[in-house]
Amino acid sequence: MNPQAKLLSITSLLLGSTITITSNHWVMAWTGLEINTLAILPLISKSHHPRAIEAATKYFLVQAAASALLLFSSMTNAWYIGQWDITQLTHPTSCLLLTAAISIKLGMVPFHFWFPEILQGTSLTTGLLLATALKFPPITLLLLTSPSLNPTLLTTMAVASAALGGWAGLNQTQTRKILAFSSISHLGWMAIILVYNPKLTLITFYLYCLMTIPIFLTLDTIKTLKLTTMSTAWTKIPSLTATLMLMLLSLAGLPPLTGFLPKWLIIQELTKQEMTPTATIIALLSLLGLFFYLRLAYCATITLPPNSINHMKQWQTNKSTKMLTTTFITLSIMLLPLSPMIFAAP
Repeated sequence: MNPQAKLLSITSLLLGSTITITSNHWVMAWTGLEINTLAILPLISKSHHPRAIEAATKYFLVQAAASALLLFSSMTNAWYIGQWDITQLTHPTSCLLLTAAISIKLGMVPFHFWFPEILQGTSLTTGLLLATALKFPPITLLLLTSPSLNPTLLTTMAVASAALGGWAGLNQTQTRKILAFSSISHLGWMAIILVYNPKLTLITFYLYCLMTIPIFLTLDTIKTLKLTTMSTAWTKIPSLTATLMLMLLSLAGLPPLTGFLPKWLIIQELTKQEMTPTATIIALLSLLGLFFYLRLAYCATITLPPNSINHMKQWQTNKSTKMLTTTFITLSIMLLPLSPMIFAAP
């Protein structure tokens, strides 16, 4: 891809995200989301493979529908209430339409079908942007409107996302699709606590990004797209593949790794809100995710491929791992001791 075109796309992504996050007016928020959608399309379709073109087309259609729904929601609210302010979204129909629009943008159940397909059609670096950076503006809009949203609807969608993210990921062999279903499952955890403690949703999102970024970067470094190639990738950079297991277990939420912190806080908050059955259900559903993270870890580090055929071993590379990757790996594994600082924060 042309460096100037790539720079323009990335700058537009930053601009669109900034406009949405900092805006008070619905039309400005919508404009930022549209800039984001148009900026990511060249990055999705840059390989010119039919699968990438298909992914870009699907992404454009889905995001355009979601943006139209969001604009319709804000116009309905302005018609009845006379307010274009984001925090003044109070009309029930507008709240329902907004929940649907943001769910489509994020890929939450039941609007999740596009997300795994698009992640499968793009490169790992673009997939990383889709799974992390592009979800920040819609989540910001959810946070700003959280007092007006329907708790029952959000809880239902959250449990469904956690369940489907776990179930659908069990049968996958493509690493990008596994990470897509992992993202859907984590969105469930973020949505379930949104109405009760919006700050916790933001912490969960930040920590999810912190854990997902090194996994994508590691898979990109060892050039692994499916489980069969993952089992032979350990010969390339053994130390990186070994830490991949810890990163995956952190994403699954096992103590004493970073990923345990958001799950622990969410379950604690749900119990305080007297939603113990919901907390129990979503905690049990996270076990489904744990299974496919363990399978990924098993393929990456514990198992050797069968050597019945003349299989070409990959050469160990002498390349040093990038500083960015190692920094994120450290944070994704060892951040749990900092949890008292989060509790102490106002």
